[in-house]
Amino acid sequence: MKIGVIGAGRIGGNCARQAVKAGHDVMLSFARDLSKLDALAAELGSARASAGSPAEAAAFAEVLILSVPWGAIPEALLLAGDLSGKILVDTTNQFGSGPKPRAGETAASFNAARMPGARYVKSFNTLTSSFQAEAAGRTGEDRVVQWVCGDDEPAKEIVARVIEEMGYVPVDLGATATCAVMEAPRRPGAVYGEEYRAADAQAVVDAVRAGAEIPSTPTYG
Repeated sequence: MKIGVIGAGRIGGNCARQAVKAGHDVMLSFARDLSKLDALAAELGSARASAGSPAEAAAFAEVLILSVPWGAIPEALLLAGDLSGKILVDTTNQFGSGPKPRAGETAASFNAARMPGARYVKSFNTLTSSFQAEAAGRTGEDRVVQWVCGDDEPAKEIVARVIEEMGYVPVDLGATATCAVMEAPRRPGAVYGEEYRAADAQAVVDAVRAGAEIPSTPTYG
């Protein structure tokens, strides 16, 4: 599969790295220092990775990953151009400058509205880049959950397959309007900032679907 990455920093760079390891082709884009994109593409391997503009990455991609600072989202979307029909994975969190969701509105709903026509999916936003990089190598019951939300079921299924190929366990938390527990900030009663494994994920999904408080955060030895 062809995967474009807009913002190949810590989270986006790890997504690119795991995607290449899984056998996908990747195009990196959006950096103040374009030489960093070329260097990362060279590190990942010229047979699988390249660098380009956000518009080129969007045109190239079957799945496009948006992984820029919150305040840079408007610029990144402008440079990417028309995203109609494109599966877009949003890894961002609402820290820093830029317009924010209204009270009671999820960041996923807010961002989906800023990307009209895109097949919006939110994921890769709950764990630090270093932890995601380390966890991608785990196997069996130790594999770590990457939570997913979105309103386009077929798009979520495609993203879930990519997540699994990258070395994680995809778990669908439902719609953009009901995924507040996977969004910043880190707090009691949320999965944001916390490690989860598959055995503990279904109870969270059930609670979110019921509109109930999620179970206590699990701990792992």
